[in-house]
This record gives sequence, C-alpha cells and structure tokens, in this order.
Amino acid sequence: MDTQEILKKVQSGEMTIQEAEGYLRRQPFEEMGYAKLDTHRKLRSGFPEVIFCSGKADEHLLHIFGKLYEEEGEVLGTRASREQYELIYAQYPEAVYDEKSRILKIEKKEKERKGKIAVCTAGTADIAVAEEAAQTAEFFGSNVERIYDVGVSGLHRLLARLDTIQSANCVIAVAGMEGALASVIGGLVSNPVIAVPTSIGYGASMHGLSALLTMINSCANGITVVNIDNGFGAGYTATQINRLAVRTGDS
Repeated sequence: MDTQEILKKVQSGEMTIQEAEGYLRRQPFEEMGYAKLDTHRKLRSGFPEVIFCSGKADEHLLHIFGKLYEEEGEVLGTRASREQYELIYAQYPEAVYDEKSRILKIEKKEKERKGKIAVCTAGTADIAVAEEAAQTAEFFGSNVERIYDVGVSGLHRLLARLDTIQSANCVIAVAGMEGALASVIGGLVSNPVIAVPTSIGYGASMHGLSALLTMINSCANGITVVNIDNGFGAGYTATQINRLAVRTGDS
C-alpha cells in the first residue's frame, strides 16, 4: 500500500490509527533468507516491487510472488517462462500470463488508468519488447495506445498516426536494426521519447548494440535511452512521466 491508500483506509474505518501506525513503523523490508522484499517501496516511490522471474528457483519465485500478492493485492512479474506460469497458476489460478511479453501477473480487476502513453515499434519483430513496456505501463495505471510496424522504411505509416503520437504525454519508440525510429519521432513531438533498442537484426546489428548506439547518438532532442530489450524499464519511466503530466493537468 502507498501512503494515500493507508490514509483512505483510516478515513473509511477499514484500518485503525494504531494499525496504520504499525504498518508505517515496521521495518522497510521483509527478510526471507534468500531475498529481502522491499515492502516499503510503494510508500517511497509510488511503485511496488516487481519480480524479475528469469533465473529464480521455483520455490523462491512461488514464495516471493505469494508474499507480494498478499502485501499489495496484485503482483507483476517480468521475463517469466511458461513453466514458471504453470507453477504460479497451480497455486494462484487468478494469475495471467502473456506468452509474447513474458509478463506474469495478478492484477486488480477495477483499475483506473489515466493520461496517455504511445508505444511505437519499427517492426512486428519488436512487438514482444513493446508489449513488455505497454503492459508494464498499464499495470501501473497508464492508458496505452499501441502503434506497431511504423518503421522508417515506410515513413508514411508513422505519419498516418502522428496526431495520436503527438497527443501522448510520453512516447516509447521500440526498434531494432539501425534504431532510427526514435530519432524520427523525437523530431516530431514535444513530449519526452523513451527509446528502446531491441536485439532484432542481422549480424552487424550485434544483438541490439547498433540500435543502442544510434539512439544514444541521436541528433533529436528529448530522447532518453534504456538498455537493449528493456521494455520494463521503458514502461516504468514512461509511467512516471505520464503521472507528472496528469498531476499538472496536461492531459
């Protein structure tokens, strides 16, 4: 829970002042031996801890997932495998898995989404990373407009959706190959662009390094670059920007 949730529960009578005080006073992490869950992260940053599922032992993942679900009433996991989903689903049948983005989550059914983030891809091969970004932003309460397969080899496709892109509080540009999409979008919009290089491309693309270097060296202003294939990082940062825009009444 974040601070506002605690205060609202006290106001409505769902939580006593003593219970709220106890929640706020407890240590800011929960010791699990193999992990230290940052249970106060949402209080500090507005975002609960997210699970990076890849590489985790089954027992550890199951316990961490369950503890965060108990704490927040929802939980988001990234880079999960089908096998990990089946493990979680056996105990939490409300869990949902998206094969493309590899997002594993239990999400509150009624969630208000605000503002607007545009998620654009150069090609359809970039959609897996783009979906990780889009679904992360949606989980954290942002409206997302998906605009896929609008790469620079057919610029008219991008220009046909320019009104939607320009109206977004933040744009995520996901591209492999030479990664030029971010620069083109950066020159067309007034709001921040988050560039996501992907590992899509032929040999000299060097598993996304070529796109990463292009994006870092962009001559367009207002572009921030995350790591190769880091859709989660892009979705998280875009949500921070979107929240600021909503707070200041720009959307």
